[in-house]
Amino acid sequence: MAKEDDEQEYLFKIVVIGDSAVGKSNLLSRFARDEFDLHSKATVGVEFQTQVMEVDGKEVKAQVWDTAGQERFRAVTSAYYRGAVGALIVYDISRRTTFDSVKRWLEELNTHCDTTVARMLVGNKCDLENIRDVSIDDGKSVAEEEGLFFIETSALDSTNVIASFEIVIREIYNNISRKVLNSDSYKAELSVNRVSLVSDSCKQNKGALSCCS
Repeated sequence: MAKEDDEQEYLFKIVVIGDSAVGKSNLLSRFARDEFDLHSKATVGVEFQTQVMEVDGKEVKAQVWDTAGQERFRAVTSAYYRGAVGALIVYDISRRTTFDSVKRWLEELNTHCDTTVARMLVGNKCDLENIRDVSIDDGKSVAEEEGLFFIETSALDSTNVIASFEIVIREIYNNISRKVLNSDSYKAELSVNRVSLVSDSCKQNKGALSCCS
């Protein structure tokens, strides 16, 4: 049985949400394929990428879902939250309106997710420092208020992109491990859903990173 557990393949579903044109698709492509498209178009509907990571000697698959931020696709986004155990809420540091939408996205996430979700607030496009419209302190303040991790990233130059996803994945492990300690039935559920039981800590990375949860 122990051998079977060691060979188990683990899968987490993570959603990337936020207003249109904050860079969600490029964050995903940078994480999954180390690619960036200067001419990427708005996502229509939903797409996902799977990235394999090794954590505590185990192979873990992060299935990351990207959806359109436009209001006309809200019906699609409502359905795609199902089964998510992690979320990146993304805004553009050069556009204040996208930051102002963060709480609305959090409300939607809370409405559609009935399980504990590891949540990371991501201020993307930190390469645009010369036209910054949202300060690091503003991001940290909201993260502390809402109990989120916080990081600033740049999909363009790769700053903190990998770190943002890795922190969320490790927090998922922590959340699940705490539940398993107190629930035999949850152990059975995890066996069915192929979810890993690994715990790790948040690490300091280049750029703005705050572990507020």
